[in-house]
Amino acid sequence: MEIKAKRTLVKSTPELWELADDPARMEAWSESLVESRSPLEIVVTEREPGRRLAWRASSGCESAEIAVALAEKGFGTAVEITARPTGADIAASDELERLLDELGSPERRPFSTD
Repeated sequence: MEIKAKRTLVKSTPELWELADDPARMEAWSESLVESRSPLEIVVTEREPGRRLAWRASSGCESAEIAVALAEKGFGTAVEITARPTGADIAASDELERLLDELGSPERRPFSTD
């Protein structure tokens, strides 16, 4: 079963790419889709910098394929997240919406003086 969520976020494509292309974040996002107590194995299956990132997360017999697509749109970036989890249910679509919320939230960066 394929689940999709999309939204236009008021962030630049490079900023969103930096957030998505982070192995720790990929693992954290995948944990919500792969219901397993074992550590996840993350394998990047496609990387087109600034446009598309796809990976497979697996643990035992549970797995998910996740893809994030980015495209500049007006004053922001159109973001589409697609997931194919094994044993998908309605809650998985809620998780994708939560991931979009996380991507769209302001990042807190330490104050610096140059």
